Amino acid sequence: MPRDYDEKRDFIRVDVDCEIHFKPEGGGQEEVGRLANLSGRGMMFITRHEIPIDSVLEVRIQAENQVTAPLHAMVRVMRMAKQRRGDGFEVGAIITGVIDEE
Repeated sequence: MPRDYDEKRDFIRVDVDCEIHFKPEGGGQEEVGRLANLSGRGMMFITRHEIPIDSVLEVRIQAENQVTAPLHAMVRVMRMAKQRRGDGFEVGAIITGVIDEE
């Protein structure tokens, strides 16, 4: 199926605007950020604090709408940058594993 856009990624990014709850692997203080986009392989979210690259986080996403399914997963931070507009930080992470809720 041909794509009608210039997308070079394996998975299409979907814009999402909802809370993301995250904490360091193995425990620690849970923080809340804002999810900006999500794909089949990764995500980008906004947080108030810097997160070191290569950090492993446990994340939970429960969208306010019924369109986006909940997600409980482990991610690895691949990119972190100061927001161009705003006081937070943009965090790019890849999903390393999905946690089964059962």
